[in-house]
Amino acid sequence: MTKVISLSDEAYAELKRLKGEGESFSKVVIKLVKKDRKEGIMEFAGVWKNKPDAKKIFKEVIKDRKKFKLREMRL
Repeated sequence: MTKVISLSDEAYAELKRLKGEGESFSKVVIKLVKKDRKEGIMEFAGVWKNKPDAKKIFKEVIKDRKKFKLREMRL
C-alpha cells in the first residue's frame, strides 16, 4: 500500500541527495529509520569472532578487570 506524505523542500532535497540510482525514496527512509533504531544485544553476538586483535583486546580487558576493586558503600 502506498501513502502520500508531505515534505518540506529541504527534507525532499536531503532525501534526494541520499537516494542512490535506482533506489526508491521509501528505501532511503527505511534505511534512515533502521540506522537510528536501537539494536538489541543479540545484534552484537559474534562480532568479535574473526577480528585479528580480539584475543589481545580481551586479555587487556581481563587484566584491567583484575585491577578493579569494589568499595563498600555506606547508606
